Amino acid sequence: MAHIEAMAHDHDHAHAHAPSNFGAAFAIATALNLALVIAQVVYGLAANSLALLADAGHNLGDCLSLVLAWAAHVLARRAPTARFTYGYRSASILSALVNAVTLLVATGGIAWEAIRRLPDPGAVEGWTVILVAALGIVVNGVSALLLMSGQKGDLNIRGAVLHLIADAGVSVGVVVAGGVILVTGWSLIDPLASLAIAVIILWGSWGLLRESFRLSMDAVPSGIDPQDVRAFLAALPGVASTHDLHIWAMSTTETALTCHLVMPAGHPGDAFLAQTCHELQHRFAIHHATLQIEFGDGALCTLEPQQVV
Repeated sequence: MAHIEAMAHDHDHAHAHAPSNFGAAFAIATALNLALVIAQVVYGLAANSLALLADAGHNLGDCLSLVLAWAAHVLARRAPTARFTYGYRSASILSALVNAVTLLVATGGIAWEAIRRLPDPGAVEGWTVILVAALGIVVNGVSALLLMSGQKGDLNIRGAVLHLIADAGVSVGVVVAGGVILVTGWSLIDPLASLAIAVIILWGSWGLLRESFRLSMDAVPSGIDPQDVRAFLAALPGVASTHDLHIWAMSTTETALTCHLVMPAGHPGDAFLAQTCHELQHRFAIHHATLQIEFGDGALCTLEPQQVV
């Protein structure tokens, strides 16, 4: 079996990255959220508000999310080594997976305590709940604005931004709960609000857990249909058939592909490879493509059967 391995990249870099000095924005956002967590814990205990403590748990998850996103952002920029030939790009996938698992664990604790308090919620200081939750709206809003400029083209940062925006919305709900307690004296709204927060966290983190787990297992990213990619490659001029197609995420911003193209007429030249990789990037957001050209001269490729990896 005659074959030629060829690799090409489209170097116009349509996948944008955050500025190299973006660490300062992460540091400020993390410090703000950590200060908020401390305030929510202190005043949540003082006001006997589980809703505030639940929001504190959620914001502690934010701190972890920001630190992990920050670390992944830094690691992704490190140069490849002889051992880590792709560099450390997949750190962003691991950070998303760890963040999702941590959020789910925290959600279980919040829900358990809320259910335990339903029969006897106790007295809750409404004004304290309102003021501290309002502070949460400000902190999450400012943190989201600090990171906003880096979210384009980087799902790792975009996930952190969306998380912060969602948290601001959760804090709005806590403010409303505090207002209801202040006006009606109905303290039961506090554990009910905590359960609502737990449901919101579960709803938001489940998708993150599912996608990050899939990516960590080298699944095809959800935005790419592998059948469409296979059809595109099979329709290229001179391609008789394709096999051993693999598509996986190198990071939250870059996707890789390998595939064998059977071309009986022989190697089509570098221009063909460059154009194919250009189309893969712009049609499917696949930035790192490796194509192996085979002549199909009678010798069966050992990787041709679909069940063989």
